[in-house]
Amino acid sequence: MALSAPSAQWSRRSVFQRVAAVALLCVSALIASCQPPPQPPLVVGLAPWIGYDPFIVARENGQVDTSRVKLVELTTNAEAVRHFRNGLLDAVALTLDQVLQLASQGIELRVVAVLSESHGADVVMASPLVMGPAQLQGQYVLVEPSTVSALVLRGVLQAGGLQPDDVTVVPMESSQHLAALQAGRAVAAVSYEPLATQLRQAGFATLFDSRQMPGQILDVLVVRPDVLTYRGADVDELMRAWASGLQRVQTERESVASQLAPSLQMSADEYLDTLNGLRLKTPADSLAYLAGAQSPLRQRARLLAQTLVELGEMEQAGPEMDRLIDSGPAGRTLQGGGQP
Repeated sequence: MALSAPSAQWSRRSVFQRVAAVALLCVSALIASCQPPPQPPLVVGLAPWIGYDPFIVARENGQVDTSRVKLVELTTNAEAVRHFRNGLLDAVALTLDQVLQLASQGIELRVVAVLSESHGADVVMASPLVMGPAQLQGQYVLVEPSTVSALVLRGVLQAGGLQPDDVTVVPMESSQHLAALQAGRAVAAVSYEPLATQLRQAGFATLFDSRQMPGQILDVLVVRPDVLTYRGADVDELMRAWASGLQRVQTERESVASQLAPSLQMSADEYLDTLNGLRLKTPADSLAYLAGAQSPLRQRARLLAQTLVELGEMEQAGPEMDRLIDSGPAGRTLQGGGQP
């Protein structure tokens, strides 16, 4: 009997300890259930364009935190615009004219980086018999239905001293231009790389290119305002990914071309030729474009908005640029060592 009391006491303590442990587990589970679920990564839309490839290079080389950033490769620029407009993307790479059009339609967005500038990658290809832009008068010109194509067409007409009525525009997807030119349905086509290289290989010549209209065809990175407010660190991760990928593109051009050209149905040499027609922008370039009340991007956007109105691509002169630009991510990327 002397041993029974301590044994009973030990038993009661064990039960108490087990109950306490179970209670602690329940409380822990309750606390855990109250925690918000992990945030999904930012969804970033990219059309198939070499000017956006530093993002792809960074991802393929493990330089993107995929728990924070998800790069989605889309089939066309139109699809990228549509997905962003419908709220399916947190961020997207677009041309500046597309940004202005979205903003004029009431879509809230912020430009946080300038990614590239077309410097010969957008062209007008023509029959070798066409010796200059002025000789397009009275001719048929193939034009893909897009704002960029309309801008390039306007550029070549101005270079030739022509008016829009001086040529007959034939709307046609760029992938069909080569067959139409070879069939004699037109003497020229507004094109872009890598399709322009295919036209050149078939005997057509460059009549005009985007080097003659500097600053009008810019690719930029756009994010939603609420993303900047609540997930600024993830936007910074996206900017660092661009900087890392760009550094590889700049220092390992041949390797990058061999790696990515097949996905665009191009040879490595064609890829490099297209790359030569672009000016890819560093975070320092972005900051220089974006910062300040009279920043280059603001000035170029105002001029571009006026052109879009003249072309009938926009109904008004454009949105207030102060609401569209945020240079914070570019500045933080530089401070964090993001300059290639």
